[in-house]
Amino acid sequence: MQQSVESLVRLLETYRGRDKVIRTFCYGSQLVGGALTQKAAADASSQRLGKSLLLFSAQLSHCRTVLRLFDDLSMLAYSHSYGLGASEEDAGVRWISVLTNVADQLYYPCEHIAWAADAELIKVRSDKWWLFSTVLWGTSLLLGILRSFRVLLLLRKKLKKHRRGEGGSRCLLSKLRSDLHRQMQAEMLSILSSMADLCNAVHWMPPGFLWAGRFPSWLVGLLGSTSSLIGLIQMNTSSSELSGSTALSSQSGGDAN
Repeated sequence: MQQSVESLVRLLETYRGRDKVIRTFCYGSQLVGGALTQKAAADASSQRLGKSLLLFSAQLSHCRTVLRLFDDLSMLAYSHSYGLGASEEDAGVRWISVLTNVADQLYYPCEHIAWAADAELIKVRSDKWWLFSTVLWGTSLLLGILRSFRVLLLLRKKLKKHRRGEGGSRCLLSKLRSDLHRQMQAEMLSILSSMADLCNAVHWMPPGFLWAGRFPSWLVGLLGSTSSLIGLIQMNTSSSELSGSTALSSQSGGDAN
């Protein structure tokens, strides 16, 4: 229990960790609130609680939008450091990643303009800018799914090669196979998370496009909660692996950054 609390505290100390926690509460509130308001047999108190949770979810979503006003420079720094992906071994992964970075970079100013229009800071209609940001988000998610499928294909090829016992001792091959399985699981979780978010992105498109506008609030909350929980799991796994490697480096006299 104490370890779980400490992990949560460490998570909340970082911007990305705090954002993921807020996102999880946002969609979780929408899930429960939507379910309560959807039930025809619910009493008046349950209906009021459901509406309050939906309002709370909307406020958390607005909070995340405001916090993203300061994400442009960090995204630009990441895009600049990645460049054209010279470190990537596969050309497909490299160019999909570059296009994803472009979509992500363009997303932020579009969302900022939409937010500023809603806040009446600028005199433009926000509708088209929210649409642009949703299209860019969906494009980024779709590209992320394609990238994960491509990475999975490459990992399976490597796994087949190692199963034939090529390129090293049995102990080393066993470790490599274990690492490959772990990477494949991470990519499959990423696909599941992105597909859940993509379903919501389509829902927020203009009516008439696929299933746009057809999801009830509880389903939007369920899909968002699924992707949020996967994100928390992945972040916790990454932190655990980093802590483990740091401890190993300290024991062996390495420099832990």
